[in-house]
Amino acid sequence: MASLASLSITFDCLDVEAQSIFWADLLGTDIDPGANEFVASIGGVHNSESPAPGMLFLKVDERAEGKNPLHIDLDDPHYPADVDRAVALGAHKLASFDEYGIEWTTLKDPEGNLFDIGRRKLD
Repeated sequence: MASLASLSITFDCLDVEAQSIFWADLLGTDIDPGANEFVASIGGVHNSESPAPGMLFLKVDERAEGKNPLHIDLDDPHYPADVDRAVALGAHKLASFDEYGIEWTTLKDPEGNLFDIGRRKLD
């Protein structure tokens, strides 16, 4: 049984503040507490009280060629269990990361679209 319960639409941003303010204002919501120059969020898994869809804004130095600047993040409380399941279903594992209090793995679906499976780091 899959433990993937929620998702965020994730934006690779050159300017996290500008992007998160734009989307928060457009959707009539607030940026979630804890935002900084590297990461910000609104709604979804990061703030279940918000009526906005889950959006995560991550700082990148440049947009890498061949990498989606917008992708889906799947929250997995039992991470990394569903990474192996995704691979068995046809995904290709690219790399795993541990930054900004979040641990995740980036994968490609069978048609090459990038997505992440991860969770907030356990204390």
